[in-house]
Amino acid sequence: MPGTVAERREARIGQILASAWPLARENGIAGVSLRALAREVGMRQPSLYEYFDSKHALYDAMFADGNRQLLERLDAVRLPPDSRAALKKMLAAFIDFALEDPARCELLFQRHIPGFMPSDDSYALAQRALGRVIAAMQQAGVTAQGDIDCLVAITAGLMEAQLANDPGGNRWIRHLDRMTDLYLDNVQRKGNR
Repeated sequence: MPGTVAERREARIGQILASAWPLARENGIAGVSLRALAREVGMRQPSLYEYFDSKHALYDAMFADGNRQLLERLDAVRLPPDSRAALKKMLAAFIDFALEDPARCELLFQRHIPGFMPSDDSYALAQRALGRVIAAMQQAGVTAQGDIDCLVAITAGLMEAQLANDPGGNRWIRHLDRMTDLYLDNVQRKGNR
């Protein structure tokens, strides 16, 4: 077999994760069954424990995988030179990523799984992704932690309202640019006092 044992193990983990996401989309993130996942990847459930010793370990790997996907998406965004337009584009990319896969969104941003906490390594990926968004905020003049928190809450609120009330539509997210402008104008007025 080509590759080292570690490379083959990583490839197998990748295959397991690739099979876990469709199960999460079909059954909800909390409905992912290790038995069904083992069946999907052609192994017995006890063999799956060689890769993930618990369901929470699987969730942790999925959390890391989802945040790697988010980082790739955010890194691919070509931002315009105007800082306000750049922030709007970054926030839109973030929301688009979240809304395109509700199961992944639930795992990464909603934390509905009782007792699940991502590992430090997995959470570091989430912090890096948020750091990309915060950098765009800071470039647009949103630098105080309270102001950053408010803009994160506005963005998350639009995302949650969209998921809950108009999945697949744009009733709530169409207001992202407007809400961003209103907030940036408020931050600038506060700074000019």
